[in-house]
Order: sequence, then C-alpha cells, then structure tokens
Amino acid sequence: MPGRLTWRDASGTLRFVSVMTRDVSDVDAFVECQMPASIPLYRLVHFQVERPARGAGELPAVLQNGKVLSAIYRVGPYKTSTGTPQGYALRLLVEPTRKAVPAVAETDLDVRRAAAN
Repeated sequence: MPGRLTWRDASGTLRFVSVMTRDVSDVDAFVECQMPASIPLYRLVHFQVERPARGAGELPAVLQNGKVLSAIYRVGPYKTSTGTPQGYALRLLVEPTRKAVPAVAETDLDVRRAAAN
C-alpha cells in the first residue's frame, strides 16, 4: 500500500518521502522508500497511508483515519547504489486497545483472600 512519511530534520526543515508499506499491524509497520531517504534511528515521523488505499480491509483502523505519530525503531539494510536504507520499521505511537475485565463479586474476593491465608 502506498504511503508517506513526514518528519523534521536536525535543522528543523520539514521532509517527506513516499513509501510502500510492506507489513502492517496494529502497533507497527515496515515501509520501503520510493526515493533515497536517510532517516535516523529513533526519529519521530508522521506516517499515513495514501487516501485511495485507506479503505483496504486489512488495514488497521488507526491507519484508516490519517496521520499516525510513529518512531523509527529499526533501519533496514543499506542499498549499495545509494548508501541509504532500503526500508524502516515504524512503531506506531497509539494507545493500546483495552479489553473489558469482568467485575469480580465481593464474595469471590473474600474466597480468594481466605485461600491466600
């Protein structure tokens, strides 16, 4: 799926690069740059899937809404022709989904406390 990374470099200049998304989950993604780009490890970037591809059924809900703040956590192997990485692994900085925990009755708590003693 086509996408885009945007970030600010060390001098504060806004940079962007078009990417092709290879692997996507609810918390991370691996992207390959279409043009040579050198992004440092642990740099914060904004990742978004291009608008026409957002309706894909296999795309996590968080990426269907637009930009997601992400961190570069792994840099792929370098291309010998350009000296830049082939791709980047991104950690999507999103709130984890929480599952409902069933309420515990007070009598259950009393039984657990008695068993622990």
